[in-house]
Amino acid sequence: MNMKSLALAASVLVLSAAPALADEALRADIAADYDTHLGALFTYFHTNPELSFRETGTAKILAREIRAFGFDVTEGVGGTGIVAVMKNGDGPTVLMRADMDGLPLKEDSGLSYASTATQVDIDGVEKPVMHACGHDVHITSLVGAAKQLAARKGEWSGTLVLVGQPAEERIGGAHAMMDDGLYTRFPKPDYAIAFHVAADVPTGRIQVPLDIVASSSDSVDILVHGVGTHGAYPHMGIDPVLIASQIVVSLQSVVSRSIAPLDPGVITVGAFHGGAKHNIIGDKVEMQLTVRSDHPDVRTQLLDGIDRVARGVAISMGVPEDLMPEVVRSETESTPPTINDADTARRLRDVFVAALPEGTLFDQPRDGMGAEDFAYFVAPETGVKGVYFSVGGTPEADVATAPSHHSPFFKIDPQPSVTLGTEAMVLGAMALMKPVS
Repeated sequence: MNMKSLALAASVLVLSAAPALADEALRADIAADYDTHLGALFTYFHTNPELSFRETGTAKILAREIRAFGFDVTEGVGGTGIVAVMKNGDGPTVLMRADMDGLPLKEDSGLSYASTATQVDIDGVEKPVMHACGHDVHITSLVGAAKQLAARKGEWSGTLVLVGQPAEERIGGAHAMMDDGLYTRFPKPDYAIAFHVAADVPTGRIQVPLDIVASSSDSVDILVHGVGTHGAYPHMGIDPVLIASQIVVSLQSVVSRSIAPLDPGVITVGAFHGGAKHNIIGDKVEMQLTVRSDHPDVRTQLLDGIDRVARGVAISMGVPEDLMPEVVRSETESTPPTINDADTARRLRDVFVAALPEGTLFDQPRDGMGAEDFAYFVAPETGVKGVYFSVGGTPEADVATAPSHHSPFFKIDPQPSVTLGTEAMVLGAMALMKPVS
């Protein structure tokens, strides 16, 4: 090989090695940050969770942390949300989102830093609170990503928008932030990215779907009226418990007999409250439902079917017109499906394959119809290209027995979850904001 060829080969070797070296440096920096700061921050967030639209302490700390890296931070967006902006030359605008809220559950994880917090919810009732869905991982990783991107401004060009979102668990926080001018008061993104830690995915793995990520969700309340009477004289009244019970059973026919067999749909009655004593037939039953689908037409079929079944059952059981069930769809606890932009998802998949250890990218089919209000940030009418991915949260040996999300026993392994989530967000943002040459 002549000297010219040798020099060319050497230059190619250096160029091909540079990204790998940069990735290793990023990984080392994130690991060091976890040891010195992010680990303790995660523990604090986990021990001090707050309920939806009540995340005042969490938001204050998140704003303080991110502001320290040079971001322009606005608090109180959409209630308790925060928006942080860093402009770094010409280029696209990328939004990175993390949800902040916990759930009204009493933690029974056995962790030394388990939550014992209680808080008055927006319904005025004091409840136990825990991070039973990993939002503590998300906000900790957002802080980690903010630090790394602020320190690497020479490696990206454009505008970075970081969002600490309230009330994902009530699927109302994203909508509230949009209504409060997220895309008019602040730079509107070209791209939006977010992740969720997943208890059913092994640590060290990432899932990046190319299409649908999460289903639509609608909260529906049904108030079933009756006429109260003595339990020994049922013919003297109208039994709302019987009517409501029949509605619960009949609702399943909407899914099994009204929509096409290959179209997914779920109607779940999550709460059923009625009656006061053994020998009293009460005058009402209150029911709470969640409704899930992947397609707008199926969503409409399911919601219309609930109205039809509630009224039809009541008529069949002799309920007079003035006592017909009241069906109310929540205007705030509602979200369309979350669907990734396929081209942008492929870009991120390619980046993760190139930059992360072999085998990190992980694919498995959906096995449920979870919902996610990140959909509002990337809905087709916004023109924003979105990618929502998952980061493994449970050691591989424990995945089969891992408690589910929204369980009082829920827990994830924080160090690999936070560090990989941070690294993936940084790599994704930098890939979308390559410096203008």
